[in-house]
Amino acid sequence: MSNFWVNLYKFPRFLTNVFIGFFLTTFQPIFKLLKNRKDRFLFTIIITIIIALLYRIIQIMTDNT
Repeated sequence: MSNFWVNLYKFPRFLTNVFIGFFLTTFQPIFKLLKNRKDRFLFTIIITIIIALLYRIIQIMTDNT
């Protein structure tokens, strides 16, 4: 039974490590892309368009035109 409590105490650290690993592996290609000036400009434009599009879609869905 003491093994159970030891594992339970380790779980928050494990969960934190899983989240950090997920974000590092997800955003690593984006960080590599941002090193090049031309790619950085294109990435910024694409992200801006996506955010504006999502904002407009949510605005239309909630009838706040």
